[in-house]
Amino acid sequence: MSSSHTPQQAPYYYVPAPSTYPITGSIALFLFALGSVLTMNKISGGGFVLGAGLLVLFYMMYTWFGKVAQESEGGLYSKRVGVSFRWAMGWFIFSEVMFFAAFFGALFYARVLAMPDLASLEHQALLWPEAKALWPNAGPGYDGGPFSPMGAWGIPAINTLLLLTSGVTLTWAHHGLLHNNRGQLKLGLFLTIALGVVFLGFQGYEYAHAYSELNVKMTTGVFGSVFYMLTGFHGFHVTVGATMLIVILCRVLAGHFSPENHFGFEAVAWYWHFVDVVWLLLFVVVYWI
Repeated sequence: MSSSHTPQQAPYYYVPAPSTYPITGSIALFLFALGSVLTMNKISGGGFVLGAGLLVLFYMMYTWFGKVAQESEGGLYSKRVGVSFRWAMGWFIFSEVMFFAAFFGALFYARVLAMPDLASLEHQALLWPEAKALWPNAGPGYDGGPFSPMGAWGIPAINTLLLLTSGVTLTWAHHGLLHNNRGQLKLGLFLTIALGVVFLGFQGYEYAHAYSELNVKMTTGVFGSVFYMLTGFHGFHVTVGATMLIVILCRVLAGHFSPENHFGFEAVAWYWHFVDVVWLLLFVVVYWI
């Protein structure tokens, strides 16, 4: 075990100077969105615009994260600033809860309300003669051929085990930090990141399998749209969480954080546990039932 430096906290509420990072991030996101649209429509130069957006975004993240870490280790953040950080992270996660609630709501509407309603005798006569109140269902107007949903007890079950285990390793790393056991902290973070990366690898394989062998695509009616929207955005959140964990691991390797001062670690841990809970809901309502 080794000790880490604990920065002194400022007696005032620190307000940073005006920054160019927000506008830089906005430019990066605009280039990313524009490049994505150009690439999806096979317009020349789309890949270059997309790559430029990613490079600007990575530059902004690297410099901004470094600046925040420097301020924290420099003792500029007081306890009141820490309270603000906690409220901000809490509201951010709440906004993410609402984000996924909208997509879960779309699944509920399609599966529980729309399909039985369309399968009623009146709607069968007027709108959709071959309607059936069954799920999965591509909905009316779909003519892309038969498809099969992904079974729950294959890759989805493995990914559930991976994410649940990653929550355990992250909590173990947190206990290492609280007890100033830097070795346990580093190993726990590394294992959590590795489990997240393996999860993403399995999800990529699942998508390839679903697309090529099960005929589940974004064009597979409402089922395909809801399936990829929910699982795809969750995979994006896992990617963001793994990226944040890598940043935290780099800070730990640099000697940052102490048992008394480590909200940066806690914020990322909150986010990762949120991602775990969302996946459990996904596994149950998308894959299992």
